[in-house]
Amino acid sequence: MRKEFLFIILSLIISSTLFAQTKGNKVGYIDMEYILQNVPDYIEAKAQLEQNAQKWKQDIEIKKIEINKLNDALKAEKPLLTAELINEREAEIAFLETEKLDYQQKRFGPNGDLIIQKAGLVKPLQDQIFTAVQDIAEAKKYDFIFDKSSHLTILFAAKRFDISDQVIRVLNRTEKREQLTKKQSKEEAAKESKEDAIDENPVLAEREKALLDKRTAREKLIADKKLAQEETKRKYEEKRKQLLADREAKKNGTVSATVKTDETVNGTTTSTDVTKTTEEVKPNLQEERKKALEEKRKKILEEREATKKALEEKRLKEIEDKAALKKAN
Repeated sequence: MRKEFLFIILSLIISSTLFAQTKGNKVGYIDMEYILQNVPDYIEAKAQLEQNAQKWKQDIEIKKIEINKLNDALKAEKPLLTAELINEREAEIAFLETEKLDYQQKRFGPNGDLIIQKAGLVKPLQDQIFTAVQDIAEAKKYDFIFDKSSHLTILFAAKRFDISDQVIRVLNRTEKREQLTKKQSKEEAAKESKEDAIDENPVLAEREKALLDKRTAREKLIADKKLAQEETKRKYEEKRKQLLADREAKKNGTVSATVKTDETVNGTTTSTDVTKTTEEVKPNLQEERKKALEEKRKKILEEREATKKALEEKRLKEIEDKAALKKAN
């Protein structure tokens, strides 16, 4: 029966909403939990409340530990105690247990400090939110505004009807106005008018979003370019320091030279820069020079041998040609 009653109420609400929309009326909704999570005062007060609750839990845990210790001690000493002492110990434990339960009820019960402080925290903010919702409804001619986080069942709600962000802006504006000068108030009013215009015009909202995305991309490009310039500058500084160090080392007779070697590991060739002193590099240079001279000398001897062979072949051919000519005559 209850389910049927709720279904009828929901149907009436949806029907009235659709009917209102067909008449051209405006419908919107808010998400109370989302709004509260974006109000700085609520976040700070909630953190303080959670800190208090954590302290109360620790106090209860300390009382539990104390009671458990007394119980364990009584069990261990019970054979050695008289009936009167046992009754005294049990009465003390019962008293502490009752005290613990009373403290727990006082802090976390239905009418405990946690519930009272939470209500005291939320109630003023809820009043501000309701006032902001009424101001928005009157200024923008809304006919219905629902609370999505309430017990009212909303099966679907399009995002374009969500005015939660508008409510948050109204709350922030109210807080800012108390701290602004006359000039700042004028600038803030112009900013608010622009935000309201964006809320009323989806096309303008899309355009503003595109401009914001473009600005963000440009800022990112500038930041990346700045990082690249800093990296180039860093490499230049490192190279300059290396040149100065090499020059200083050369003056001291300990010139360093960088020799690039290729190593093949598991079929992959990797280049490794190995820094060697002049004493290590010099023998290698002499060896390479000697090897180059030997190869050059060998090449010259080979060329001479080839030239000599070609001349010998030419001389033999001339002799053969003369002999053939003489025989023909």
